[in-house]
Amino acid sequence: MSSTSDFKDRAHAGKLLAKELPAYAHDPRAIVLALPRGGVPVGYQVARHLGLELDILIVRKLGMPGHEEFAIGAIGAGGVRVLQQDVIDEYGVAPLAIEAISSRELKEIDRRERQYRGAHAPLQLSGRIALLVDDGLATGSTMRAAIRIAHKLGAARVVVAVPVGARDTCNALERAVDELVCLSRPPFFSAVSQWYREFGQTSDAEVQDLLALAWRERPGTPAPMNNP
Repeated sequence: MSSTSDFKDRAHAGKLLAKELPAYAHDPRAIVLALPRGGVPVGYQVARHLGLELDILIVRKLGMPGHEEFAIGAIGAGGVRVLQQDVIDEYGVAPLAIEAISSRELKEIDRRERQYRGAHAPLQLSGRIALLVDDGLATGSTMRAAIRIAHKLGAARVVVAVPVGARDTCNALERAVDELVCLSRPPFFSAVSQWYREFGQTSDAEVQDLLALAWRERPGTPAPMNNP
């Protein structure tokens, strides 16, 4: 795939992505870790079609002060942080500003963890195969933080699986994981959204509904793959 609008929506992308991960189907050691919010509809389909457990790994982008959509890094549970130091140096972002942004995003991570997980057991990764799933990779800062968290939690193998990603980002991340699966690495990449026909914001309610559905269903026989 290389043209714009490769995927109808995140669910369609997840079904296609699952087809490229047959080695992990029905493996009790493997677990799909979706990055909320946009990664959850993708991860739900991957887990469903491979007969795997689904969980979440919450990571938050650290946005440039005054330009929140422009990432200067990312942070995850336990304060695991990845900074894009070249961007920070270029724009002169002060250390105190970075700490303030980090503190705010950690509070949001805690809020989402409570809201999404509820009474569900805390994430346990020791000795497991962690399949980190998102709806795409742009700068890769949030995924880098997720990779570090997965290793910190004791994952025996870390795999990144995404429908689409910037070519340079994917090439760089491949060196940080055991395997990286990306369906499309277009040479000209401006935003993840350009590769989807439907790319609305995933809501908290949608995340909760998909997790509740996945956690009610025990992983079983992989779903049929003939209708992407």
